[in-house]
This record gives sequence, structure tokens and C-alpha cells, in this order.
Amino acid sequence: MITVNKLIPRGQGLAPALLKRATSLSLDWDQRQKSRLDANDSQGRALGIFLPRGTVMRGGDVLVAEDGSLIQVQATPQALLRVSSCAEHGSPFDLLRAAYHLGNRHVQLELTPEHLQFEPDHVLAQLLRQMHLIVTEVQAAFEPEAGAYAESHAGHGHEHGHEHGHDHGHAHKHEQVVHVHGPGCKH
Repeated sequence: MITVNKLIPRGQGLAPALLKRATSLSLDWDQRQKSRLDANDSQGRALGIFLPRGTVMRGGDVLVAEDGSLIQVQATPQALLRVSSCAEHGSPFDLLRAAYHLGNRHVQLELTPEHLQFEPDHVLAQLLRQMHLIVTEVQAAFEPEAGAYAESHAGHGHEHGHEHGHDHGHAHKHEQVVHVHGPGCKH
């Protein structure tokens, strides 16, 4: 068994020629959430994957084995429910409402501008149909949102920081200005 204990998000920084030579490993969402598992790559090699606890593998990530070989992770298509708004009886806002209700139930959810996807649940499917949304069973790769506190590489290529500097030197009506004393404070 070959030990794997390193993950390179989306294979960043690797030359295309190296990625072309990499073997592949197809895993569904449940498997990609595990930081410890046994699997076989596309060449049939037995792999023992030992990643830091909490690591989530995404489609396109590259694993590095102890022998230096590279293994590209692929998101295996799996049974999902795809939710879209009904152009005839609803509006795109209905999809936003659905995302709110599913999120409120802590459902792992993949978001796109056109549809939502989540793992099958007949009770939630019925709820969404009652909201006049179209719910279809599909076989597709599942890449749910990472969540607000997940590492940035776990999302969908969202690699930049989010310091936007919204302080424009003035307070709007009803805003409270907060001054925090810290290392740079002069008093």
C-alpha cells in the first residue's frame, strides 16, 4: 500500500505535463470528506490516504504519494436532487428561498445561478415541490459549498482575500463607530 499524506488544492503550481502523467482517483462526496481512507487509483495501486483531520478533497485536487507520484481526485457522479425555478409559475427568487430553507436545515448544498443540488431526501424534495420548484433526480458530480468558516481552497476556486476596506472615514446615520485599542493605537 502506498501512503498519501499531502493534498495540493486544484493542483496549483504543478506543470500541465505532471498533471497529464498523474493517475486518477474517483470518489463520491462522502468519500471525499474523509481524511483517512483506503482506495485504488486508476492504475489499481492500493492507496492509504492519511490527510490532516478535517481535510476535504475536491474534484481537481491533487494528492501526493510517499513515492512522489501524483493522483488527481475526480468527483464521481452520484445520485442528487437538482432544484430549479419554474419559469411558468415562479421566479428566480424561488430558488433563493429554497436555498434559505435548505441551509436552515443544514443540508449540504451545491449552488449555481441556475439550480441547487443536494443529496436525495424525499421529504425535502416534497417541500420544494410544494414551493412550486422543479425537483429532478440526476447523476452528477457533487461539490457543495464549503461553508463560511472553511479554508478558502475548499470553495470553488475562490482564492483571494476578502479585505475590502469598507471604512470610508465616516459613519452613516444609525451606525455606531467602534474604536478598538490594539498595538497600533497611539493612546
